[in-house]
Amino acid sequence: MGSKSKKLFGEARKIIPSGVNSPVRFFKPYPFFVKKSKGGTIWDEDGKHYIDYCNGYGALLLGHARREIISPVSSQLKKGTLYTIPTALEVELSKLIRKNFPSMDKIRLVNTGAEATMTAIRLARGFTKKKKIIKFEGCYHGAYSSVLVQAGSGSAHIGISVSEGGLKEISKNTLVVPYNDSHTLEQVLSKNKDVAGLIIEPVLANMGLILPEKNFLSDVRKITKQHDVPLIFDEVVTGFRVSNGGAQKTFKIKPDITTLGKALGNGFTIAAVGGKKEIMNKLAPGGNVYQASTFAGNPISVTAAINSIKTINKMKNKLYEKLARNCELLVDEIDDLATDYKIPHQINSLASMFQIFFTNKPVIDYKTSKKSNTKKFHKLFSNLLKNGIFIAPSQYETVFLSDAHTNVDITKTIGAYGLSLEALRN
Repeated sequence: MGSKSKKLFGEARKIIPSGVNSPVRFFKPYPFFVKKSKGGTIWDEDGKHYIDYCNGYGALLLGHARREIISPVSSQLKKGTLYTIPTALEVELSKLIRKNFPSMDKIRLVNTGAEATMTAIRLARGFTKKKKIIKFEGCYHGAYSSVLVQAGSGSAHIGISVSEGGLKEISKNTLVVPYNDSHTLEQVLSKNKDVAGLIIEPVLANMGLILPEKNFLSDVRKITKQHDVPLIFDEVVTGFRVSNGGAQKTFKIKPDITTLGKALGNGFTIAAVGGKKEIMNKLAPGGNVYQASTFAGNPISVTAAINSIKTINKMKNKLYEKLARNCELLVDEIDDLATDYKIPHQINSLASMFQIFFTNKPVIDYKTSKKSNTKKFHKLFSNLLKNGIFIAPSQYETVFLSDAHTNVDITKTIGAYGLSLEALRN
């Protein structure tokens, strides 16, 4: 990292808390500052380029500055950026989402994943007239009080289990259950009759990468139905990334409410919440569950999302086959390298996502993830950065591939992991 990033970080610390606008962006001694991006590559202020596997924490499924998205967005910019009145574009996008996610009878567009999950939880409470919410250890659903309890992502990275400033009287209505533990879930639901909904990342992408064990998601669906508890799938990360129909398509689960974000707009600020019409009809003005946003459905982000989905649908078979193939290749090579260097490790992977954990034991939940050697991971991150590879700086995030990564990128990445893992032996 060069002198320009160091200087900018010094300036940033004087005016921005800790010098960053999101905790996950910080790493020691200081983060590099990005000047531009294209395809699978980002450039810092000093002109050094990195192959990007952070990819907006999974948002950039199609890569940076994708022509099929940028071109129509540029055209829309000339027509206006914000109307705060309905558009035909919103109708078109909602139809596209529903076609890809049949469980979503009706959709409301919002701006962020946190806003989507917050709305989903409020809807569940409004629909059931109950208070309590169940979440799973290590699942991250946004930085607000009711779900920022034993959460993943940046809160796990910096060791904040429960944020200061959050209200205990709010978080006390959040029940936390271990992931991949349907037995405990059954017990909790049997003891608590005031549960308004259960929210889950079907695949944990904010605790490294943790996969659902066989039958876990189907058990969750079965148990929530038995107890008449709405099931909320937080697919902010997995929606469009795991498949064009998200994790619910991959695992053949039909939730009651779904949240989408990240890959929905391929880098533009947009999210969505949708589900059964009888639940969604509770939203104001037709119902009494209030939710509103000035920027919801803005034509810029909506245009980006429309063209993102159209691009995905047009090339879906080739797209997901390519991503899975490249991911499998990287995982196999990294596994072989770490084994050759006699470094204890586990690698979890699915579709276009993977993460390495430096531990002898399988990583299946929050507790086993927290037992991995994070010092080794930080050393890996630093060495990868030196070798031109950018992954998320936290053990509790995920490596994301994009369609923009070329065969040359993959080959360079394998070489960089080889050099970086070799450095871990010492």
